Amino acid sequence: MSDFPFLSILTGAPLVGALVVAFLPRAKPELAKRVALIWSVAVAVLAVVMWIAYDAGGERFQFRESYTWIPAWDARFTFAVDGIALVMLLLIAILVPLVILASWHDADASKRSVPVYFALLLALESTMLGVFSAADVFLFYVFFEIMLVPMYFLIGSYGGHQRQYAAVKFFLYSLVGGLFMLAAVIGLWVLGGKTFDWQQLLSADFSTGTERWLFLGFFVAFAIKAPFFPFHTWLPDAGGAAPAGSAALLVGVLDKVGTFGILRYCLPLFPEASRWFAPYALAIALIGIIYAALLAVGQNDLKRLVSYTSIAHFGFIGIGIFAFTTQAGTGAVLYMVNHGLATGLLFLVVGMFVARRGSALVSDFGGAGKLVPLLAGVLFFAGLASLALPGTAPFISEFLVLVGTFTVNKTVAVIATAGIILAAAYVLWMVQRTTQGTLNPALSTVDGMRRDMTIREKVVVAPLILLLLLLGFYPKPVTDVINPAVQATMQDVDKSDPAPAVQEASR
Repeated sequence: MSDFPFLSILTGAPLVGALVVAFLPRAKPELAKRVALIWSVAVAVLAVVMWIAYDAGGERFQFRESYTWIPAWDARFTFAVDGIALVMLLLIAILVPLVILASWHDADASKRSVPVYFALLLALESTMLGVFSAADVFLFYVFFEIMLVPMYFLIGSYGGHQRQYAAVKFFLYSLVGGLFMLAAVIGLWVLGGKTFDWQQLLSADFSTGTERWLFLGFFVAFAIKAPFFPFHTWLPDAGGAAPAGSAALLVGVLDKVGTFGILRYCLPLFPEASRWFAPYALAIALIGIIYAALLAVGQNDLKRLVSYTSIAHFGFIGIGIFAFTTQAGTGAVLYMVNHGLATGLLFLVVGMFVARRGSALVSDFGGAGKLVPLLAGVLFFAGLASLALPGTAPFISEFLVLVGTFTVNKTVAVIATAGIILAAAYVLWMVQRTTQGTLNPALSTVDGMRRDMTIREKVVVAPLILLLLLLGFYPKPVTDVINPAVQATMQDVDKSDPAPAVQEASR
């Protein structure tokens, strides 16, 4: 099975599906939805088969494929995955069918083409799978940029209030980051032996100044994408304006390209620069945790609130990466997966509330749990998972990050714990203002608020709830895949875990 071209098929299949769905008659929206759903499920099945075929104790990079592309630049269609990339591919494959099912009524056929909407979701899946599968730096850059296009149209054409402003802001921020990366990619090619092959570039020898400049070129692009403070301002606008399903992919997966890029490119290719910049990165991450959490507390828009919570969560991921311990690094990667599940669920449930009420404002709800108790219960669970309640998957990853960081930097770990307290504040207050308390009389007159969760909505949330509980109690299948890749990355950056403290026995 290791010789099977999993990655090229996995990347290309959703793009083919996007073309098929896009050319279906606009007058047959239901057909387009069904074809898109079936196609995404087939991709998910292939991803599961690849997960089963992956050997966690085998080579660092597996399922390698390489095809000639631009010989003059030594640029190739090279695909390969380690454990870090593999878990992200499976996350994408799981989320996209659920997002398609959740977005069944997001596109208004009287205003926009329904086939194009679902084609854009499949095209986005293709680019996301490609960016995590690429083992050629130039190929990664191409996917990194192309990924912007379907998301731009999903926000700008199918989003809500201020969608065009949000789409342009998202595109411009990402494009500026891409320009920094392009400069660094060109410098890497010129000074790294005129190759884009990741494994060959590992042995490139740069001067200290050159390595730091190249590192910063990549880091700025990834910090914007992540998003880290102070490059975060595009996310609340984009997350608030995007359709709920698209926002779930934006915050749950697309943003992880930034933290994945730091792990895959910044740390291994520029180890000295990574160690040099680590104190600044930790400071940025800490500021992001506290600052975004405080802003989340004051939000009245549900979708913007969830977006701000994600900025805070990315601060924990940043700490886990730059703590340079295997435990914290594994926690950071696991956080990327668990955050995608928890925030994806939270965005989808918020979207269900917004679709019923016709508004995303917290002040337009109040006591909604009396009318839709099951939906309110799922919102409560999603909120608890988001704040990393013990027993849910995010708790494991957050615990690993903090413990792994505490062994090398107690100050950073202690300050970061303040984010846990603030998370409880903004999540519980959101749930209380939305679903608890006195019933808002206006809700009783809204037709959508008279029906609780449909069968389709239950099918959407059930797998995410199950995974959040399963990984909360038994994360070993995922950590076994992640650990070897994180250990190899720590070796690349020439960092080893601190020896355990041994106390002298009392006499």
